[in-house]
Amino acid sequence: MQHHAHPLLSPVPGTQRNLESFHFGPAEAEKRVYIQGSLHADELPGMLVAWTLKQRLKALEEAGQLKAHVIVVPVANPIGLDQQLMDIPLGRYDFESVSNFNRGYRDVTERIAEGLESALTQDAEHNRAEIRRRFIAALDEQPATTAYESLHLTQQRLACDADFILDLHCDFNAVEHLYTTPAAWPDFEPLARYFGAKASMLATDSGGGSFDECFTLVWEQLRERFGDRYPIPYGSQSITLELRGQQDVARDIAERDADAILNWMRYHALIDGEAPPLPALPYPATELAAMDFLRAPAGGVVVFHRTPGEEVKSGDLIAEIIDPISDAVHPVRAEQDGMFYARTQRRMATAGMIVADVAGHHAHRSGYLLAP
Repeated sequence: MQHHAHPLLSPVPGTQRNLESFHFGPAEAEKRVYIQGSLHADELPGMLVAWTLKQRLKALEEAGQLKAHVIVVPVANPIGLDQQLMDIPLGRYDFESVSNFNRGYRDVTERIAEGLESALTQDAEHNRAEIRRRFIAALDEQPATTAYESLHLTQQRLACDADFILDLHCDFNAVEHLYTTPAAWPDFEPLARYFGAKASMLATDSGGGSFDECFTLVWEQLRERFGDRYPIPYGSQSITLELRGQQDVARDIAERDADAILNWMRYHALIDGEAPPLPALPYPATELAAMDFLRAPAGGVVVFHRTPGEEVKSGDLIAEIIDPISDAVHPVRAEQDGMFYARTQRRMATAGMIVADVAGHHAHRSGYLLAP
């Protein structure tokens, strides 16, 4: 194992932070895997799973069983991890810019594309290597003027040449679910099975410039631009694993999730050894554009009638919003059949607040598909 500290831009003197990465397996390995935890710094299940993977990967490396080079960043957001207000951790948004830490990653597609056509050939592997070289160079050219930008660029530079990128998150109160792209689904469908994903939502571009898509969208756009004349394989496939809810921080759960990731790596021959038989997929993959955010029609006390992990039908009562002054009771119902997979932790709703998430089957949204 090698440990590297990557200094971030310091906002003021005396406040230096580093992004810490841990590297396992042969540096010259053909395949590379990047795993980070808790980019939203108040989502700690990912941090514990990443720490668990560190221990397991170290043992696999010592046994000579790692066939890929694996980078683990267990604390992906030291800035957000240090943000608390009145004893409440607030790690989703950057206090300085009021920006979501998992939005607005740098898009360097145009820089990579400059002069690229003259360097492309009919050799797909040559093209992949050339694009990766340009990807690294383009990110190295990017300036960072804030700590937030410095964090983003450091993460991108660490991950941009990985074949597989795993971003470990969680929701407020939820069951296992994930987000990836249609192109990556064949690679990650086995992981969805080992992980036990109750919802797997697919989108090529969800509209927010999130960490997972800042890699895959580059390859998608280059394939669209040059793919009719030159073979351009995907250089990176990425996935956001949602490790249930914020309170699901426990050793046994983390061990189970680490097992799922390591078994998926065995399935792809990234680790020596036979992968276990694939379990059944708990729920079929659906389009992210078919997912519904169910919102509170008015403010009031939130009372849930269904639990995440339950399949629901259109019209099913998910929750009630009760106004204790007027006695008004507002139902929140499923808008289509699907999987109720996540809900708010708050029990006092504000008007328009997202109360519950349902993975449906009827695509009806476009543009920006993510939560704020």
